[in-house]
Amino acid sequence: MYVILTILWSLGACTNRGTESHQLTDNNEEEFIENLLKKMSLNEKLGQLNQRGTSSREKGKLSEELKQSVRNGNIGSMLNVMNHGNLKELQKIAVEESPNGIPLLFARDVIHGFRTIFPIPLGQAASWDANGVKKAAEVAAKEASSQGIRWTFAPMIDISRDPRWGRIAESFGEDPYLTSVLGKASVDGFQGDLTKEYNIAACAKHFAGYGAAEGGRDYNATYIPEALLRQVYLDPFKNAVEAGALTFMAGFNELNGVPVSGNKWLLNDVLREEWNFDGTVVSDWNSVTEMIPHGYARDKKQAAVRAIEAGVDMEMTSDAYAENLEDLLKEKTIAMDKIDEAVRRILRVKYRLGLFDNPYADLKEISSLSKEHLAIAKAVATKSIVLLKNEKEILPLQKNQKIALIGPLADAPLDQLGTWIFDGKKEESITLLNAATTSKSNTIYFEKTLDYSRDKKKINFKKAIRKAKKADIIVLAVGEEAILSGEAHSRSTLKLPGVQEELLQELSELNKPIVLVLMAGRPIIVNHLLDKVDAVVMGWHAGTMAGPAIWDVLTGSTNPSGRLPITWPKATGQVPMYYNNTNTGRPATSESVVLIDDIPVEAWQSSLGNTSHYLEIGRLPQWPFGFGLSYSDVSYSALTVKSKIQWGETVNASVKIRNLGKYPTTETVQLYIQDEVAELVQPVKVLKGFQQIQLGVGEEKTIQFKLPMSDLSYIGPNMKPRVDAGRFKLWLAPNSGESNPYKHFELMEK
Repeated sequence: MYVILTILWSLGACTNRGTESHQLTDNNEEEFIENLLKKMSLNEKLGQLNQRGTSSREKGKLSEELKQSVRNGNIGSMLNVMNHGNLKELQKIAVEESPNGIPLLFARDVIHGFRTIFPIPLGQAASWDANGVKKAAEVAAKEASSQGIRWTFAPMIDISRDPRWGRIAESFGEDPYLTSVLGKASVDGFQGDLTKEYNIAACAKHFAGYGAAEGGRDYNATYIPEALLRQVYLDPFKNAVEAGALTFMAGFNELNGVPVSGNKWLLNDVLREEWNFDGTVVSDWNSVTEMIPHGYARDKKQAAVRAIEAGVDMEMTSDAYAENLEDLLKEKTIAMDKIDEAVRRILRVKYRLGLFDNPYADLKEISSLSKEHLAIAKAVATKSIVLLKNEKEILPLQKNQKIALIGPLADAPLDQLGTWIFDGKKEESITLLNAATTSKSNTIYFEKTLDYSRDKKKINFKKAIRKAKKADIIVLAVGEEAILSGEAHSRSTLKLPGVQEELLQELSELNKPIVLVLMAGRPIIVNHLLDKVDAVVMGWHAGTMAGPAIWDVLTGSTNPSGRLPITWPKATGQVPMYYNNTNTGRPATSESVVLIDDIPVEAWQSSLGNTSHYLEIGRLPQWPFGFGLSYSDVSYSALTVKSKIQWGETVNASVKIRNLGKYPTTETVQLYIQDEVAELVQPVKVLKGFQQIQLGVGEEKTIQFKLPMSDLSYIGPNMKPRVDAGRFKLWLAPNSGESNPYKHFELMEK
């Protein structure tokens, strides 16, 4: 399955009718845009604000109505045009037949790969590897741009604390620092050097608060106090602006009572005036007209006013702008300056992408996948895999072991690709079964047993049991189909769907060692299953190369290095659950927690325990944020930090780590702090940095961190960053768990 690229058509750089050729420099960008703006009719200007959508699987013939709309200059961007002939024809009409020859900008959701599919973003985040995330985006950009796509709606940098929410799979998890680091890497990977035609515009989405949907139900309301909004939910977006993201997408959600597509404070006051963002803001699919059912606009006309005044430059697929902006200008309800500014921002993106110099992509048919791209996909997938349990060192698997490979996800080429992929092909996926049977070191007894994760038919259970009896060890691959996560696919329970738990129960009665391999778009509740299995591996939906990546980890060809980018709950009732919570006045401790079975029968009514927890499940997660095992234990010692830090001084901290195991390993050393007393209550722990360190067998290293005073800041009562003198805790640890030792330091007064 390696590269054979058949060139369908290629057009060289072309000077647009109505626009002069130019070099991409800051000096003439604004001059070029202003000159073009002066030539444009009102019809053309309004057309630039219109993104026309087609089906994600569009293959059909172009309508005459659509071609005439492009010819008239009524469309600025097209979504999901994937037929090469159609794309070429539409761009040719725009460049050669529209009044000023302004090229179309072709867009598509390229979320975690184009044809070569990488792990879902939540899986990529588990790698804690910014370079891998950047490489994944670079590959996606190269493949997408070869099909004429120059704009993707990624990265999604919503902070996601509730795994019931289906789109947590598209996120980088619960932490603003990690999300900011990986979001920047993704922007850098997609955009790179924008003068190169194989780079594409990134889109930071969904601005903002969408990941905090009430109850984890997609599209639901979000209520976030401003200090929390700024400190947690907005921080990755601010970093995306600094990284140079060309575009932003307004979220579907209402934020504190105002739908984001009509939220002037968010889109204008914060994004443009505070952060100086000069790129394009696009609505989400139909989100402008969805302000009507929100109850924020009476009709499309008012929705158009709300959106354009708030700062939405381009309307995705709905037609409030197309139907109403001209009349609103005539009525002087909106000013022409508003339209001109929106057009400027759209033209600026097209200019920076080089579309005015070279509007035509060098389109190629991807007839098979690049060997180089597959190698990168495997590397990223391998780093994403998290080893969660490994009793008695049951892993790695041993050579010559007889292995029963059982379960619906062991051979699920489509599902392993994950949510929100349009161009990956299941025929090109290499499954766990493919990888295992290619290996000559083990005898494999395979039984899928269930056709898919929701399957409730137990007809093949006996076959699975018979094959498991022949084996030395059972590898059970279960989880979720890809369609169970992603947009609109929220779940009320995080348990395994269908009868997968029953399958595990029957296999466990054989008293053979079981390795549980989970493939899903979110954490799965396994607390009640852990006593039945010897090892747990989280494989996510790891993309085209999921099978070889997981097999390499299972067999020890690769020592697992993934770390959780989210807190893994013991029960659905614990969520939302996240490590960087604030304390209550009665924080739960191991001494104060009272569980349901500890309460005497007919006990006198009282607040037994007097602390914040659940009676049935206690206070701790299954596994904390940042957790992950490897085949080598790593010790931490000699944590040092100066006890008194002068105002303005950098905090220097260090820790010794040592590989105690038999394998070389990668250790992710994580830096956390707590501001113990502040003007607004601060989290019990906040990630401020991390380093990935390679350790040979027996090797010891001293790892040093430098923390500038600005990293001690938080959002204060005036909604501005502030630093307070006082006492802080500092951890250098393998995860966010509370058992890790810490040191105090004091920041002295000015």
